[in-house]
Order: sequence, then C-alpha cells, then structure tokens
Amino acid sequence: MGATGGTGTRRVVVMTDDEDLLDEVVRLAAAAGVELERVPDAPGVRRRWHTAALVLLDEPAARAVGPLRLGRRDGVVLLCRDEPPGSIWERAVTVGAEHVVSLPEGEDWLVGALADAAPADGRDDGSGAGRVVAVVGGRGGAGASVLAVAVGVRARTRGTRVLLVDCDPLGGGLDLVAGAEELEGLRWGGLALGGGRVGAASLHEALPSPDGLLTVLSCDRAGAGPEPGAAVAVVEAGRRAGEVVVCDLPRHPTDTAMAVAEAADLVVLVVPAEVRAVAAAARVAEPLADRGLPLRLVVRGPAPGGLDGDDVAHALGVELLLSVAPEPGLAAALDRGRVPGLRRGPLQDAASAVLDALEAVGERGRAA
Repeated sequence: MGATGGTGTRRVVVMTDDEDLLDEVVRLAAAAGVELERVPDAPGVRRRWHTAALVLLDEPAARAVGPLRLGRRDGVVLLCRDEPPGSIWERAVTVGAEHVVSLPEGEDWLVGALADAAPADGRDDGSGAGRVVAVVGGRGGAGASVLAVAVGVRARTRGTRVLLVDCDPLGGGLDLVAGAEELEGLRWGGLALGGGRVGAASLHEALPSPDGLLTVLSCDRAGAGPEPGAAVAVVEAGRRAGEVVVCDLPRHPTDTAMAVAEAADLVVLVVPAEVRAVAAAARVAEPLADRGLPLRLVVRGPAPGGLDGDDVAHALGVELLLSVAPEPGLAAALDRGRVPGLRRGPLQDAASAVLDALEAVGERGRAA
C-alpha cells in the first residue's frame, strides 16, 4: 500500500483511523488487484480529490472532509463495519458519497468497485476486450486438455496474455499438462472466491505462471472443482483485462461447466474420428447445442474406420472447424513433460485455427 503519490496517480485513496477497517480494505484491494493509498488527514484527501480513482472514507473522515466543500465527484464511498449508524447518511450527503458500504456484508460490491476503478497495472480496464474459449472432449481421452493448453501456448506466442482455467476436477490437474506442476502458486482449493468480482492482476500474482504470460489455474489432485460463481468470476476477470481465457471443461454438464460454457465466446468440442467416440460426443454436445452456444467441432485422427470430419459433423449436427491429423510422438512427449503446442505440427495448427475462430467470433460480436 503506497503511503504517498503524485496528484496524477490514479490510485484508490482511503482515509480512516480504524485499523480493523483499514485491514479489511487492504485485503479487498489486494483481491481486486489495485493499488491503495492511505492519506492521513483531510488536506491529503483534498490534494487527491479530483485525481483519485476512488475515495474511501469512514464516518470520522467524512466529518473532517465535509467542511472543505471539495465539490461533487463520482466514486466517493463511505465505509463502516457492521450495521451503518444513522448519522453516517448525513455525512454521505455532505461529501456527496454515492454509496455507504458496510463490511463484511458489502465485500463483493466493494471488490467489484475497486477492480473497475483503478487496476494496479492498467490491464483490468473494464473494456471487456478479452476473448474466452472453452474446450471439451467428446469422450474421455479425446485430447481436450492437450488442445486447451496448446491454444494457450499459441496465444502466448502471439503476444497475448493468457489465463488457462481448469474446470475439470477429474482431469488430474491441468498444471501437469502446462508444465506448471512444480511451480509455486494457488490451485482452486486454495483460492477463496465467491461469485463477486476479482481483478486479473491479483490472479496473475497468486497463480503459477511458467513464463509470466501464461497463467494456470488448475484443479487439485483431490477435492472438488470450482463453484460456478467462482469460475465465472475468474473468466470475466481475464475478459475484462483483454486476455485470452482458455477453459478446460468436464464432459459431464455440471453447473460449473455450463456456466463457463455460457460465458464463453466459443466452445470447441474435440472428438476422435471413431464411431464410439461420436456416439459418446452426441451426449456431450446436446446440452451445449440446446442452449444455442457457439459450438464448433475439432475432429482428431487417426480414423480407423475411415470417418472424416464431415461425417462426424453431420452425425453430431455441429459445425466443423477442422480435422487434425495425428501428431507423431505426442503421447510420449506428454509423458516426458513436454508442453503441447510448442513445436510446429498438426496440434499447433489446430491451436491456431481455434484462435482464428475465436477472433472471428469476437469480430462478429463487435460488428453486431
């Protein structure tokens, strides 16, 4: 938390002598990924009144600031702990506060306001310019997790920051595929999120990242996966930050899987070119198609019975994105810990095609 700052710095400013309240605000600012500046007195608030991204005051601070008649501005919030006293509403009117927030009840709202007001690194700017793709296998072992990681790796090589989100608690942990299993950082089990807002900057600080551009949020080896609200909060944090968010979904239509799929700009169904795989994939595709989601098909070879991509697309009633030839040595490379999508070949080509389709979906959305 910064103690000083120039008047041009777009920080969140807080004035309070209540150390317990300050601790709460500091914690929430960290969760939102914003820089917080504590000012000691009313003159300090006056110097930052017109340049601060957000001004947070408790009741005594508002009482001190009110006589200065600083003029009206957006983004003034009065804070208190537990039940708001009746006198605080008068102070809110005096300083032109838009909201009175009681902690801890108002934590989710305040985290969202902090994240929207002043991102610490400028990425989480509320523009919503990011893109979200969800990848799901038509059957077990279809290669959805491998493709998801390859898409993330390919997006990173294009200069985009990437958030790779594991939504499949039975998948063994996406960090194993992404080469992040030995890196420090939180997994879903250690990430305490509800259904509110979270800043992308705080996620990148807390999660494993092999190279600083690709960040991995993996399920644990044991335990439940993310709740729907938490998963969507992470997805939307990456979208607001202008990143590519790649989600690995379970085949079973859990509440979390469907919530993430509905938040995605593109859903990619990976199906091996095998009769039994197509039969299994029909049940995976059905709930996605019923919701009218932007679903595309990737058919993975080899095709022992001669099925081609068009055959599979016709059987499933899903638009074909591409057919992928087998990549020699891929299984052995994965067992040796090699990250998929780094080398030129069919898998990298497939990842590029997914990203191109994702961008095309986004362009159509902007045109609409």
